[in-house]
Amino acid sequence: MKDTLVNLLEQAIAQLKSTGVLAPDFSPNLQVTHTKDKAHGDLATNLAMLLAKPVGKPPRDVAEMIVNALPDSPAITEVVIAGPGFINFFMAQAAQSAIVQQVIEQNDRFGHNSDGQNQAVQVEFVSANPTGPLHIGHGRGAAVGDSICRLLKANGWSVTAEFYYNDAGQQINNLAHSVQARCKGLSPDDEQWQPDWYQGDYINDVANDYMAKAAIDAEDQHVVGKGDIDDLDAIRHFAVAYLRREQDLDLKAFAVNFDNYFLESSLYQDGKVEQTVQRLIAQGYTYEEGGALWLKTTEFGDDKDRVMRKKDGGYTYFVPDVAYHLDKYQRGFKRVINEQGADHHSTITRVRAGLQALNMEIPEGYPDYVLHQMVTVMRGGEEVKISKRAGSYVTLRDLIDEVGRDATRYFLAARRAESQLTFDIELAKSQTTDNPVFYIQYAHARVCSALRKLTEQERTFDISNGLNHLEQLDLPQETDLMDKMSQFPDLVRNAAKHCEPHVIAHYLRELAALLHGYYQVGSDDDSKRWIVEEQNLCDARLTLISAVKQVLKNGLDLLGVTAPQKM
Repeated sequence: MKDTLVNLLEQAIAQLKSTGVLAPDFSPNLQVTHTKDKAHGDLATNLAMLLAKPVGKPPRDVAEMIVNALPDSPAITEVVIAGPGFINFFMAQAAQSAIVQQVIEQNDRFGHNSDGQNQAVQVEFVSANPTGPLHIGHGRGAAVGDSICRLLKANGWSVTAEFYYNDAGQQINNLAHSVQARCKGLSPDDEQWQPDWYQGDYINDVANDYMAKAAIDAEDQHVVGKGDIDDLDAIRHFAVAYLRREQDLDLKAFAVNFDNYFLESSLYQDGKVEQTVQRLIAQGYTYEEGGALWLKTTEFGDDKDRVMRKKDGGYTYFVPDVAYHLDKYQRGFKRVINEQGADHHSTITRVRAGLQALNMEIPEGYPDYVLHQMVTVMRGGEEVKISKRAGSYVTLRDLIDEVGRDATRYFLAARRAESQLTFDIELAKSQTTDNPVFYIQYAHARVCSALRKLTEQERTFDISNGLNHLEQLDLPQETDLMDKMSQFPDLVRNAAKHCEPHVIAHYLRELAALLHGYYQVGSDDDSKRWIVEEQNLCDARLTLISAVKQVLKNGLDLLGVTAPQKM
């Protein structure tokens, strides 16, 4: 429907060029959008306002010129000029129902496009320190980041999902000392226990396995516990491997997979941090003061210069980040998206400043960032703050075990990332219409149930016959479903462009509501049921809801949520 109208408007533009109204080389940014109120038509364009200046006439006058230049088409039943110059179009039923055939033909590919032209894009997300189980904040990053990857793939990008392990620095030292203390029989209640050491029960599990000389096998690693209580390096190596495996298991339970795992420690081992620092010095963007090495980040928009190398010789945390992102760029990723917690906000300017100071033609604004806000977990109106497993926070595995993977993924991705999120455990577990993921999945299962019911009645369903009789679908509920489905491709395109998977979640709930409403209208009027005696009408209606089922499935897949056939 939208493609049809775009083609007609392009012909109108060509007509205006041929008559000299528009310059031959003028190419307006033609936009056609769905109206918010069906009373104003099905589709609208602001083309007249875009042409007003080059034509030299008021927008409403230009709108009349565009309408007069439009070729006759059975796809349009009425054209209305509204407001300052918007042109609203009422589309014929045949044009509206064409979306049903498009969905049926494209199947799992409906909503996908090739806009990305197979260009490489890297999405880094989760990137948790290997110091404990993944918490609910990591879970939000995983849900949002994985959905962004899925959206980009649907838009034709060649996506690499990467996990960056911060396996160097003071937190890892604290981890090693925590495990060593447990190996010695100390507990967080002992006076010798340091405030910065990790206290969760999982630390005791790591210590017990280390002393038992257990083997750790996961991804690219095979590590065996040495059992030597005094070998802090061996404890550190084992603890990191142990918790990397645990985090991998958390992510697999969440159906999140990565193409690459990158270790921060490799940046030091390969000399990339030192090389980056020397390059910054050579470019003249550093100076020494007070025994520390500083980077002139103020020359790139920062509010003050930042310390790179401290008095003790250690680098501040943003320096390896600069080296890491230089490595990304050198690996061929001209577009990089980092999905991280909002606490990383202060690093954005510093990392970008460091990359610009390298003077290596890295574009400004590289990399892109999507920052998510904190998650509050509620049960019975009260905040849940601790986990039996981690001690001090709610883990991702806690939620998956209690409410299921689908509900966890949907709830964590269904709100705009930069907005704080309240995760209501009781709502996520409920099987009511108030639970959005249940409501959407039930819509998909309801269509599957109707198709099974047809088989139980020993009746057949001919989808080809249904496609040939879509003109019989003239109920308001039917045209609303067609209109809603036609919005899906643009929604997928825009959600990927802006890295906003939450708009897919909102759309699915709206589509599910229309489907449920269509079912309910038939409960009051037998002539409006999905399965009716007249075969052609029955096939048409079942073809329509089969298309809706497909769109629901495609949308849920973009969020990493399943589309069950029974509930």
